[in-house]
Amino acid sequence: MDDFEKKIDDALANPKNQGEMTDADSVGTVGSPDCGDMMRMWLKFSEKDGKKIIDRASFQAFGCQTAIAVASIATQLLRGKTTEEARHLSAQDLAGDLGTLPPMKIHCGQLVEGALRNALDSISTPAPANAPRHTLISEIHSSKPKALKIVPIEDPADDA
Repeated sequence: MDDFEKKIDDALANPKNQGEMTDADSVGTVGSPDCGDMMRMWLKFSEKDGKKIIDRASFQAFGCQTAIAVASIATQLLRGKTTEEARHLSAQDLAGDLGTLPPMKIHCGQLVEGALRNALDSISTPAPANAPRHTLISEIHSSKPKALKIVPIEDPADDA
């Protein structure tokens, strides 16, 4: 087993900050139930030295093991960061100790980065207090299947 796989296994054996945060100040969701990869990130803020900082972060994921491992590591890295500092973190930064993600796993870091950015963007537009709570699994189950349109391809040999 190479070093990257060992780090993924270690992160999966004891994921940090996994699960819904009921008192979050913002929530970000990215992904598509059609492809199967979805990520939701919750952020809770506090104030330190007159600046808004991330006090806690948690996540919920439907996707591959690498996405779960990156999210687990990212939620730990975010603690104590200002919103501006968090906004400047790249997918690779969020992967932390995992190191450079292999080319076929870069999208896992991007999924986590997208959920973080979506959560940071939602700070200015909080949900109404009486809005229904949606979990990631309820969002997946509520998505309607897309209609398919089948278009026959004409065979050029038929014209001859």
